Amino acid sequence: MSKRLFDLLLALPLFLLSLPLLLLIGWAVRRDSPGPALHWSQRVGRDNVLFAMPKFRTMRIDTPQVATHLLTDAQQWLTPLGPFLRRSSLDELPQLWCVLRGQMSLVGPRPALYNQDDLVAARTARGVQRLRPGMTGWAQVNGRDELPIPVKVEFDAQYLARQGWRLDLQILWLTLWRVLRSQGVQH
Repeated sequence: MSKRLFDLLLALPLFLLSLPLLLLIGWAVRRDSPGPALHWSQRVGRDNVLFAMPKFRTMRIDTPQVATHLLTDAQQWLTPLGPFLRRSSLDELPQLWCVLRGQMSLVGPRPALYNQDDLVAARTARGVQRLRPGMTGWAQVNGRDELPIPVKVEFDAQYLARQGWRLDLQILWLTLWRVLRSQGVQH
């Protein structure tokens, strides 16, 4: 089975089943703080091509556009609902749209921000840029926010070498397990 077909067979029913939840969360985000429900950020996709990736907004609209770990006192930028959405990973659900469009996969390296030059360069040096970015990945189930860039890239390279639908199912299962336990979330 092709990876794209695997993604579509899982993502389409997930998207349709989660649509009521997506609408409810969108409404809650709009009521929680000023600004739109979705935050669209420029991300680095397959072959280092930029694309717009949606997430439910968990930070104030005046937050600098950098990776969260680069913010001094990231907590000050979070909306009241933000910590819950991040801890539960519900902020990531709108990315199912990118999976359906073919910009992302369910499993692959997490898409870097457009300005994370060190991460992009390290992945390109290892050939990881050939992969479609994922909603979750091997690095996420092995540490998530806790991993330094060289370690993330090593896990991404391991995934590149071992990828297949069985590993993807294992990663999806481990992701669900870690999300339910809120493991590896720092902000």
